[in-house]
Amino acid sequence: MTNNERNTEAIKRLYSISESIYEQLDKGQIPKMVLPLRTKANIKFDARTNVWKYGSLRGARSAKKVKGAMMLLRTSYMLELIQEMIETNKSSTLREAYYISEGWGKAKFHSQDESNLLTEDLEIVTQCLREDFKLRPEENGASIIGDINIVETDRKGRKKAVNCRDDVGDSGYGIPYNVEKEKIEIKNTSARFVVAVETGGMFDRLVENGFDEDQNAILVHLKGQPARSTRRFIRRLNDELRLPVIVFTDGDPWSFRIYASVAYGAIKTAHLSEYLATPTAEFIGITASDIENYDLPTDKLTDMDTRALNAELKDPRFNTAFWKGEIDLMLKLGRKSEQQALAKYGLNFVTDTYLPDKLNELGLLKK
Repeated sequence: MTNNERNTEAIKRLYSISESIYEQLDKGQIPKMVLPLRTKANIKFDARTNVWKYGSLRGARSAKKVKGAMMLLRTSYMLELIQEMIETNKSSTLREAYYISEGWGKAKFHSQDESNLLTEDLEIVTQCLREDFKLRPEENGASIIGDINIVETDRKGRKKAVNCRDDVGDSGYGIPYNVEKEKIEIKNTSARFVVAVETGGMFDRLVENGFDEDQNAILVHLKGQPARSTRRFIRRLNDELRLPVIVFTDGDPWSFRIYASVAYGAIKTAHLSEYLATPTAEFIGITASDIENYDLPTDKLTDMDTRALNAELKDPRFNTAFWKGEIDLMLKLGRKSEQQALAKYGLNFVTDTYLPDKLNELGLLKK
């Protein structure tokens, strides 16, 4: 499906929302919009696909109450904004959409959280993406370096071939907010696997040490909690090129959740988990066992860290012997550690020893 076809389909599905509201009013009914309940009780971990999904519980945004009536009014304004952007080939950031509502009188949003929530609701109801609505985040995705050939369509419709190692600088190829096939064609690669790296410092270390060339790898800088476009691009690399994905993070509960969001999806984007998540992704980040085995420099767990680790013991994404063992050990040690703590043994240790050891365990070490 081309970009224009996706936008046309988005307008069609959004129009059906307006049509439904109008028909309810025409019949003398109090209008409402039905969608899955976005509560923790309605988030289910699908063991078949290994991703988060919404359950069967449904709720209604009804005009019976003032709050519901205001949301339906804002929905009408938002639908009009989206249609105008598609027809004029313009786009706006989520932040701009929030400020645009300042001109909607009483229908204006009181916070960006409200406008973001409505955007997500429209994704759920229409089963389209916010990119199809011409809405984009403030930030683009992260960066990649590696021998992979892509063709990107620029804003003027011109196609540009890029090798993400030979045609880019040290910072790599910047992943745009839209990484669908009509924007980026993934052609081919000599790489054998993808390494998604949490921190910029470690990404730069692997690049400087030539890890992508030595191990025929594609390096992806996650920039902390990865953007949707980053997770989507990783999923495409896994699906279309059949590349194994490994996630290299710090050793703390928040970094474990970064891995989980790449592999299994996040609760916030449960309606897109099968689109964004890569369930076969493997974790090779810093573990509690690494802290002991490599005698790494550490920091003490905070009370918030401890609560997060205990919560992860109840999280189905971490319901494996490996994760239970590592989380229990981290709680016992009361310590956490960073990727760059490996520099205790020199700047080459991570690429000469640590990662090769981990890759060997996964059967990915270059022969």
